[in-house]
Amino acid sequence: MNDTRRALVTGGAGFIGSHLVDALLVNGWTVDVLDNFDPFYARDIKERNIASHRLHRRYCLIEADLRDGEALQRALPDGYDVIVHLAARAGVRPSIADPVGYQEVNVRGTQNLLELARGRGVRQFVFGSSSSVYGVNPRVPWSEDDHVLQPISPYASTKVSGELLGHVYSHLYGIRFIALRLFTVYGPRQRPDLAIHKFARRMLEGKSIPVYGTGSTRRDYTFIDDIVSGVLAAMEYSGSTYEVINLGNNQTVTLTEMIGGLERALGVPALIERLAEQPGDVPQTWANIERAARLLGYKPTTSYADGVKKFADWLRAGEPNKARPVPENAPKR
Repeated sequence: MNDTRRALVTGGAGFIGSHLVDALLVNGWTVDVLDNFDPFYARDIKERNIASHRLHRRYCLIEADLRDGEALQRALPDGYDVIVHLAARAGVRPSIADPVGYQEVNVRGTQNLLELARGRGVRQFVFGSSSSVYGVNPRVPWSEDDHVLQPISPYASTKVSGELLGHVYSHLYGIRFIALRLFTVYGPRQRPDLAIHKFARRMLEGKSIPVYGTGSTRRDYTFIDDIVSGVLAAMEYSGSTYEVINLGNNQTVTLTEMIGGLERALGVPALIERLAEQPGDVPQTWANIERAARLLGYKPTTSYADGVKKFADWLRAGEPNKARPVPENAPKR
């Protein structure tokens, strides 16, 4: 890669974003990260994610709020080759409690960023969407060609809105917009509120884990390294001006099987507390990844068993940052 290229990564101090920044710095990119360190979870977790990044001469951290369009215009410089927009209020269940807050961050924030891209002449925009946009869809595996989207949570509806905003800006202003529908990403640095991380911690502490429903719900768990490979490919994609692409593992794992994998990886039994099903949860997610393979050369390589072992090793080691080695460390510019 040409080391003069510059990317803006929103949410770049979070789980997926920090792994992407690892890869970009290794591959010679100059990277600006926009993050507001939302208190959804503790700031010190994100600080550990970016500890090695802060030392790099091609890295700059910018703290700003996506909802404040004027602040974004002041804080962000010109010259981006690509924007990767991963920042969002996350989570299905919390969005039911605060639908207006999710709309403000995820829709208005995305619009503000697209306006900045339009004004600055940024031609490539990669958007982190979600498998939740499919809602309760019995036609599996889920294909991007299925336009009958019926989201069942405010979070999911905001991601649909983001995709549609991208289509408008692509059509009117020539911004290449690639929406990546991510399927249940897991791995080292995973957010502490997500099931694999939350369950693993409670299991290691000898506490019970909450299981909503019968344990038959299924998820297409996708390891973080596979997701990053897809995002990197989307940053290079030039075949069309607008695409929606699934990034998943093309396999499903039941909740019961997920817990069993954790038991084997951690070497401890799970104490299960059965609870009623939660509103907004979908019974299954399953990605058709034929389009990702065709357009991006995407090919996930990490099985759930291998991925959960890597996560368990990271957790047992005390959550070290484990950022990939980044060359040319120097004081931040």
